[in-house]
Amino acid sequence: MQLTKFNHIPLVSVQDSAYAEEGSQFLIHLANLREIDWEGFDIPHRHDGYTIDILLKGSVTQYIDFEKHTISAPAIIMLEPEQIHQHDRSSDAEVLAMYFTRDFLVTETLGVLSCWQCVFKDNILHLEENQLQEVLSFARILLHEFRSDKPRKEAVLRHILSAFIIACGRIARPETGSTEIYRSEAPFNGLGIQFKILVDEHFKEKVQVAEYAEMLHVTPGHLNDTVKSTIGRSAKQIIDAKRIMEAKRLLFWQKHSVKQIAGELNFDDDAYFSRFFKKHTGQTPALFQKTIREKYN
Repeated sequence: MQLTKFNHIPLVSVQDSAYAEEGSQFLIHLANLREIDWEGFDIPHRHDGYTIDILLKGSVTQYIDFEKHTISAPAIIMLEPEQIHQHDRSSDAEVLAMYFTRDFLVTETLGVLSCWQCVFKDNILHLEENQLQEVLSFARILLHEFRSDKPRKEAVLRHILSAFIIACGRIARPETGSTEIYRSEAPFNGLGIQFKILVDEHFKEKVQVAEYAEMLHVTPGHLNDTVKSTIGRSAKQIIDAKRIMEAKRLLFWQKHSVKQIAGELNFDDDAYFSRFFKKHTGQTPALFQKTIREKYN
């Protein structure tokens, strides 16, 4: 699998797929990886929505952000918006692939997905045969409904997708039932989820909690208390973590120098970027870039 470096990483939308219905915010299709007709599918890219692939047959090699994964069926591969990934299309693998926007989700599910890692922990969920059949029971309904032309089709898709995600979360975290997951994530349905959405959209130019508090019409203290009580991290820690994650992605995938990436992320200068990065990771950006690229090249 040949890694490709880009100056700018393409952003792929649901509507870029030949399988998508016009105006739809949801897509599901069954395909062999070799046969997927989607421009840019096999180069490093991002999606502007969520992706859930059920790997039914075969195995795949895939880079997700800056980690290489070799995954054998049955498994589920889950990607958040903005994660950079690259597929290897040489393998003969069958997948049931879903793509959906944040706006497509029902409120309760959006609360869970706002803290995707809290529920799924990582991007890969390996399945036992009985677990595969459980998630497929929902996925088959989604596929059938998507292919139909029935009234209230979108409403049915939204709610079955919600049930599917709950089932995935239940498998990923067997120690907690879906009620506990929803109870722990429910506060995100208000202020917390609005904060996280704003951070995802503005983290490059807005780096202070006070800026987000002003946008949300609350005090910085109230915003920080709300966020910290729901996920155990301060609002500032979430902003900084988002900036560090994007920095790591760009250091691995882009051709740009550390100085250019510092500018792209709106740091005052590359020296400040290096200090910030080392404080949060224990490595300088240059050392991280050298180490991670040597690991996979």
